[in-house]
Amino acid sequence: VQINCAAIPETLLESQLFGHEKGAFTGAHISRPGKFEAADGGTIFLDEIGEISPAVQVKLLRVLQERSVERLGGQRVIPVDVRIVAATNKNLEEMIRRNLFREDLYYRLNVVPLVLPPLRARREDIPLLLDHFLERFNRDNGRTVELSSGVLDLLIDYEWPGNVRELENMVERLVVMAREDRITGEDVRRAMTLYPRPSRIETSREPSEGTPRPSVERDGEIHGEEPEVRARGLLGAVSSLEREQIESVLKRYGYVKTRAARALGVTPRQLRYRMIKYGIP
Repeated sequence: VQINCAAIPETLLESQLFGHEKGAFTGAHISRPGKFEAADGGTIFLDEIGEISPAVQVKLLRVLQERSVERLGGQRVIPVDVRIVAATNKNLEEMIRRNLFREDLYYRLNVVPLVLPPLRARREDIPLLLDHFLERFNRDNGRTVELSSGVLDLLIDYEWPGNVRELENMVERLVVMAREDRITGEDVRRAMTLYPRPSRIETSREPSEGTPRPSVERDGEIHGEEPEVRARGLLGAVSSLEREQIESVLKRYGYVKTRAARALGVTPRQLRYRMIKYGIP
């Protein structure tokens, strides 16, 4: 049984969780069991638990301590045997310091914590998620859209403040709006304008036809942009530096990946992903 605590008004949440008796409030024409009674012998998932009011927190704490509920407007104690799984995107410890969440309830719930890092902290998952969402939205929309070269780097570099849901929406938008069967870097940049947040590396557009290209000074003379820099662009240059750094550290530690990952400040899984990405044996 699941319930989104943020989607239900505070005045109704209590009766949804614990149930109510006939006549408990205006409109309560019949008695109804709550979610805890419905989940008896099973599991209840409380999503967005950080949104519940202090009054409901007190009653929830009582359910956890006594393993029983009292319906709103009732006096009968109803025993329940329920496993509780709770989720939130808020910092409950900070809410405790601000007296917005009960400390005793927090410790009653925080038995086996599972912390899911933001997407920007596990960028090696982005290619897998992209493949999954591309396959799904291609199937849903009857298309065969693929990513052009360089697009993966753009998407990996983005900060994804909205995490997986933002990535999912981005892929759906790209598939639906793609004019051809290949998503280009320009398509991604256009979609990213809907999310006016900076990425780790500012990506630049290719100069339009007739626009003077930047020049560099070499050997005391001014030359046009070097072909290698023009071909790779900023992202390519950064990728090249990253590959050189990884290869250097791997050689230094005799290709022991755990030690190399520790020296690079990444997890072994992240190191393996980058080795595959850059074709490092």
